[in-house]
Amino acid sequence: MGIDRPDDADVPPDKDPDRPVNRPPAETRYRQECYDDLRAATEQPTQPPARPKPAGEQTENAPSATSWEENAERSRWMWTEYQRRWPPEERPPVDRSKDPPGTWRGEGGRVLEPADNARIEAACDRIADLEEKRISPALRAIESQDPDRYLIGLKDCLKGRDRIKEKVCGTINDFSRSPEQAVSLVPDAIRCTFQYEEDRYTQGVRVDIVRLQEEGFKLKALRNYWSDDQYTGINSQWIEQDTGQRFEVQFHTRISFEAKQITHPAYERLRSLEADKFEELVLEAFQRKVTADVPIPPGAVDIPDYPKRGTDAR
Repeated sequence: MGIDRPDDADVPPDKDPDRPVNRPPAETRYRQECYDDLRAATEQPTQPPARPKPAGEQTENAPSATSWEENAERSRWMWTEYQRRWPPEERPPVDRSKDPPGTWRGEGGRVLEPADNARIEAACDRIADLEEKRISPALRAIESQDPDRYLIGLKDCLKGRDRIKEKVCGTINDFSRSPEQAVSLVPDAIRCTFQYEEDRYTQGVRVDIVRLQEEGFKLKALRNYWSDDQYTGINSQWIEQDTGQRFEVQFHTRISFEAKQITHPAYERLRSLEADKFEELVLEAFQRKVTADVPIPPGAVDIPDYPKRGTDAR
């Protein structure tokens, strides 16, 4: 991508590693014990939080941390109200009573015959092995190079097998791909996430893209969603070149990651294809509301897509 690495002099010195930190619930972490205290030192603020500005003084598209906490609480309440209107327990269950043994059946009429289902299970086993032995160790090595950001949710980086099967159903049936080919093309069967402080986000993302390339991974695609109205962050697809397996790396701030967690049930419901038009409108409006409250890090919108929109990744 031609992204230059900044000078090492731009990185501030390490802070006291023994100071405690109150981590937000969304920041579940999986990393080596030797990095925990170092991360805690950089996450603990050295000054009390600034007084929130009056509403008229807020910077456009940049709500304060205090306003985000209030808005996040309101958004969670809105989701409970949605569930009161559309109770999940009242949705009809998927009927699998007539399926032969070994069949997989998901929502939206998605079905895999026993033979295809068994081959996809074997492919998922290979992906799990690759994640454990190659992808996660490489990402942890990259993480160790910069104490100002960290990996989150690495222990849950494997996509659930039901979700993988939902994604491959169409490609097997519509494009005559083998189950193994279909699974290898799932871009986020393995997903890792880097989380940054807002003021270091843009520089950090640019440097970590270079580091991923230096680890031998090939960049397949990068999409910048900081101008999107239903999701914020940057998602990138990579290829492990020895196996050809794709995996995803997302780049978030604390707030954009929390927003993603809040809206994820809405996204899951939309992609199920089971919601009617009115429910879809409500879900999309909910995602827009949450996303509008996320501050945009300085310079984040200037990180370019790869390849440019409207062209194909090669």
